[in-house]
Amino acid sequence: MTTTDPERPWRGVLVATALPLTDDLSVDYAKYADHCAWLVENGCDGVVPNGSLGEYQVLTPEERAKVVETAVSAIGGARVMPGVAAYGSAEARRWAEQARDAGCASVMLLPPNAYRADARSVRAHYAEVAKAGVPVVAYNNPIDTKVDLVPELLAELHAEGWIKAVKEFSGDVRRAYRIAELAPELDLLIGADDVLLELALAGAKGWVAGYPNALPRASVRLYRAAVAGDLDTAKELYAQLHPLLRWDSRVEFVQAIKLSMDIVGRHGGPVRPPRVPLLPEQEAAVRAATEKAVAAGLA
Repeated sequence: MTTTDPERPWRGVLVATALPLTDDLSVDYAKYADHCAWLVENGCDGVVPNGSLGEYQVLTPEERAKVVETAVSAIGGARVMPGVAAYGSAEARRWAEQARDAGCASVMLLPPNAYRADARSVRAHYAEVAKAGVPVVAYNNPIDTKVDLVPELLAELHAEGWIKAVKEFSGDVRRAYRIAELAPELDLLIGADDVLLELALAGAKGWVAGYPNALPRASVRLYRAAVAGDLDTAKELYAQLHPLLRWDSRVEFVQAIKLSMDIVGRHGGPVRPPRVPLLPEQEAAVRAATEKAVAAGLA
């Protein structure tokens, strides 16, 4: 059973959905709709299309809009939180407006990433996108964007009403406590799969997750146990899944998830350039870890 909160639709397990592509690298919208529905049927609270796993950077505007509309048609807008990242604030605002008009209840927004933005640029960016009138979840990914939304800056953005939550991908679990001190009403969402247990115990209100694409029931069970303080269950599942979850810090994470999806019988499929296939040794590691998870009854 899902636990979507209509007042805070970004809470719970929201899957950063991998985007199914055909052999000619066109988007397979029918499989994507089926995938979104399957995730919710298997306990996930919603989906996050057009994030990194959805390869938004290499979609045309028409494809990107249709991906959002497909997800909304499949599971309803309250369960869909699209990524609206763009090089410029005006374009990001337009994507937020598109998501709003499609019926989405919230959006996820990276800082400006055409260059290494300073705090002044970050404030202006979030202020502009907030004008779309849809709740914004900030996405802190200093590994890829080189822009770090530190707790002090997040507290400013929240105090101004520009963000409601943050997907925290820095990997620094100590930040959870600093964010809670500076902005106690700002919801912390787990952004990196391989620190799930640590951030859940630190008070996270949700998980923007990667590996539920392949293993939704086990992933949801892990999250629910962790936030409930059921450490016996959570630690056992975490140890079993961690060989897959810790791909979260690597460039090849999308490819790893898609391979795991193929192994468990879900359509992962190819990736669009500039992403490239896994190296043979990487593929062997993902295959072995996924097959071990399947054998343990986690699929």
